Amino acid sequence: MNHAGKCRHLHGHSVKAAISVRQEQLNDQGMVCDFADIRETVETFIDACLDHNFLLHKDDPIIPMLIANNERFLALDEHPTAEVLSKMIYQHLKQAGFNVAQVVLWETASAYACYQED
Repeated sequence: MNHAGKCRHLHGHSVKAAISVRQEQLNDQGMVCDFADIRETVETFIDACLDHNFLLHKDDPIIPMLIANNERFLALDEHPTAEVLSKMIYQHLKQAGFNVAQVVLWETASAYACYQED
């Protein structure tokens, strides 16, 4: 919404994420954490909230039509940019107990956004 470029039109993306976690000490297996644990946590979140879902700003005028037609969507307080999606994944991992350092989300091979907190 309110974007001047071609992305103002309805469109979708297939994205790729890179997640970095950090610890001051390795666990008893010599790891920060098991990659499978991160993958399972992220995949569960993506499947439940993002995958095959229509992501919209909460003020988007199309929402009543989606509701009337029983379509799946997620209304966000912020515009559903790569930056916002990176932040959502970051915060979900943080809440799940991972000491996440950053989440990088690629929309294309050359366009990405990174979210991290200090």
